[in-house]
Amino acid sequence: QVQLVESGGGSVQAGESLRLSCAVSGYSVSSYCMGWFRQAPGKEREGVAAIGTTGRTTYADSVKGRFTISRDNAKNTLYLQMNSLKPEDTAMYYCARAHSDVVLTLTPLWYDYWGQGTQVTVSS
Repeated sequence: QVQLVESGGGSVQAGESLRLSCAVSGYSVSSYCMGWFRQAPGKEREGVAAIGTTGRTTYADSVKGRFTISRDNAKNTLYLQMNSLKPEDTAMYYCARAHSDVVLTLTPLWYDYWGQGTQVTVSS
């Protein structure tokens, strides 16, 4: 059974850091493209970062240079290190697994398994 469970969200001040974790079960985290997404109230879900099976990564322009996606194959866990957080980063953050034939994408449509989300709130 495929499960993705996020953790690590919280409330921080602008400029601080958080690390989100996504514990994966039912498959190997290194065998699929994995992504982090976020959704703020009244806005569409947007792709933040993704990592392919080769380790290649891609980021939304809004987080480049501040966020880093990674995975620990031994722990079967996906991470999102978020530095220099801004109030506009406030959102519910989700991890997700892409369809098996996807190489690397930030498009939510191509992801078929999702976690329940973890809230990140950044105050100024």
